[in-house]
Amino acid sequence: MPPLLLLDAITKSFGAVRALRGVSFELQAGEVHALLGENGAGKSTLIKIVTGAHLPDQGTIVLQGRTVRSLTPATAHNFGIACIYQQPALFPDLTVAENIALRLEPGAAFRRVDWVVRQARATQLLSRIGARIAPETEVRRLSMPEQQLVEIACALGAQARIVLMDEPTASLTQTEQQLLFDVVRELRRSGVGVLYITHRLEEIFAMADRVTVLRDGQSLGTRKVSEVTESALIQLMVGREIAQLYPPATGQPGEIILSLRNVGCSAGGVHGISLEVRAGEVVGLAGLVGAGRTELARTIFGLTPADAGEIYLRGERVQVTSPQQAVARGIAYVPEDRRRHGVILELSLAANLSLASHRRLFPTTWLRSGAERALAFEFIRDLDIRGGDPDTPCASLSCGNQQKVALGRWLATRPTVLILDEPTQGVDVGAKSEIHALIRRLTRSGLAVLMISSDLPEILGLSDRIVVLRGGTSVSELPANSTAEEVMAAALGQADQA
Repeated sequence: MPPLLLLDAITKSFGAVRALRGVSFELQAGEVHALLGENGAGKSTLIKIVTGAHLPDQGTIVLQGRTVRSLTPATAHNFGIACIYQQPALFPDLTVAENIALRLEPGAAFRRVDWVVRQARATQLLSRIGARIAPETEVRRLSMPEQQLVEIACALGAQARIVLMDEPTASLTQTEQQLLFDVVRELRRSGVGVLYITHRLEEIFAMADRVTVLRDGQSLGTRKVSEVTESALIQLMVGREIAQLYPPATGQPGEIILSLRNVGCSAGGVHGISLEVRAGEVVGLAGLVGAGRTELARTIFGLTPADAGEIYLRGERVQVTSPQQAVARGIAYVPEDRRRHGVILELSLAANLSLASHRRLFPTTWLRSGAERALAFEFIRDLDIRGGDPDTPCASLSCGNQQKVALGRWLATRPTVLILDEPTQGVDVGAKSEIHALIRRLTRSGLAVLMISSDLPEILGLSDRIVVLRGGTSVSELPANSTAEEVMAAALGQADQA
């Protein structure tokens, strides 16, 4: 039987930059085939070629035994190709049901909308992946993980023969990941071919049948997952060994910098949260989607100010009613949605790095480009931001380097408390290792770090203490040597019943 998808010697250049260099790849029916590579290795370009967004300069595309000379998005759709992107492509002002309908219903000019059928279909698709989302909810009210679940429901509803998943679990917790894995297994049993792109190596060993590694736009070969090790895959990806993905803490934590006592915010849906973060430590914030982790971060930073409880900074009770007040008191917040809130892609690297420090850099009404460039050069050096100079647009940087820019913007405010929401979401294992090392370096300088992550190994590997949220409140505090089972038991409420 011919493969569902065959790519032979695909080459693609953008100006002088060669993104793909003779890449060959095949996807069989009923197979989960992982595509692995660092940011910038060519994975995104390959996806765009398979979905018809880009035409290759050279090479052959064969779909279900037929050679396709000019693959367009419409042709890809007709061949049953569906893609779930890392950044959800949903309309924020429409409901979940309406977004799903736009993907699945015919686009006739004059057609009666059957709202009952539309709602029922959305409910059935969401239920199939275990997503507890009301179809009538506006997308703008959904968290990033919830938006990603809606994207998955859209792809399932299209009854695709080839499903491309680009970092589908980037924002999902362990429970949501298991639901997604069940869906992937169901697709495989029904003969669908799944091209699965992820930076989480444990997912490859849990889900994939074969894996193809890209590096510098070239395919380094395809292996059966059962015949490779994690360290071998990392070395193929990055061309070097990664010594420590989770560097250990050095030294003892210092004084209490941030203290919350029964803090609540009715607008954010959090209540009765108590925790402490000391100088020189990382406190991991764990919990399922909807547990209140991001909402708590927004409350501490003054985006949705607390209306109950007490917040203390270095022992002094404070009220934080706006981000301006938070920054003035030494609190910095790197949000989870890098492209919407972390960096402004159209602005230069220098402009992005200086955005939160204008009052310090420009004390008068005059902009001082020299001061801004000096700041940019400082953080390019200190954070090892690669891929450009101060004038380079952030859009041209890799995901890992964009994350470093988002982090640098807030480090430029010289904070004492740093809140990180999904700090390594969507970045490759090499960039993840660098960001982890940077976080440890910051704590050694005395910074207090509160880290939210849906990547449970990251929580376990980098946290000095773990605070678990459930139902909008803190339910447990666990030591650094806790197990994944203990964290999940607390997040699911099973620890309360033990």
